[in-house]
Amino acid sequence: MRRVGSGQKMTFGKAGEAALSQWVADNARACWIEQDEPWTLESHLISRLGLPLAQNYHNRFHSRLDELRAQARQQARELPISS
Repeated sequence: MRRVGSGQKMTFGKAGEAALSQWVADNARACWIEQDEPWTLESHLISRLGLPLAQNYHNRFHSRLDELRAQARQQARELPISS
């Protein structure tokens, strides 16, 4: 991860973003449905599914992911800002 521009935005750089995009293409799946109140469905799904998302404090991996995200942000802050 690295900081770009003013130093507030963080990115994985071109190579890292390309690797992440490839991983998503190989591993992630998406679907959607129309919903009048999508926030209601979102809350329901997050509370019922075992997703280690930032909002899902009950997931057993949540605290570990928070630690890893904090470490990555700190490492990025210590690197020079890219243009």
